[in-house]
Amino acid sequence: MRISEIVNLIEQMNELISPEIIYRMFEIDKTLVSLDVITSNFNCNLKACKGACCITGDSGAPLEPAEAKTLDRIFPALRPYLSEKSVRTIEEKGASVIDVENDLVTPLNEGKECAYTVFENDIARCAIEKAFHNGVIQFRKPVSCYLYPIRIKRYTLYDAVNYDRWEICQSAMKLGDKRQMPVYCFVRDALIAKYGGEWFKKLEEAAINLNIEKNP
Repeated sequence: MRISEIVNLIEQMNELISPEIIYRMFEIDKTLVSLDVITSNFNCNLKACKGACCITGDSGAPLEPAEAKTLDRIFPALRPYLSEKSVRTIEEKGASVIDVENDLVTPLNEGKECAYTVFENDIARCAIEKAFHNGVIQFRKPVSCYLYPIRIKRYTLYDAVNYDRWEICQSAMKLGDKRQMPVYCFVRDALIAKYGGEWFKKLEEAAINLNIEKNP
């Protein structure tokens, strides 16, 4: 992709155009990937954060339309994994809701934790994923959760694949640095589930080439 084409795409995204933005992105098929996905480290540290991403924020987890339908369909199977409060929330609000920014998301319990959160030993975990691992359902979790800390923004021509830095994940950043775990490696399975194995191979090649350029 030519720089001029990237500039035009960024204009479509209604973002500020700067050399820093332009040169910190690279193209794989129909995606524009931030270099931070390769150069930054991340490794969830549940013992430290207690699953804060499930309980912090003004809105629930972003959903794709098909995922919202799936959550509605599998709700009966999820009931045994949910608290009474979560069951009431979903029965009253629905398996998914539209938030103040007009985005499709999971509902929150009284404006706090995601309704699909289950607490175990003071750690917030995903009831959907627990049911998945127990073989009760085939849907693992919303892709936005599976991919985190990567966030994907869809545009007309491309997906923008970015590393979302959130202050509540400081412990994950520190553990990632300690283990030298790049963001893209931490979410390897999620990226393959989203874009496929061939796409991920191209991402790995980009990471190798970047390392060669840094260390000729």
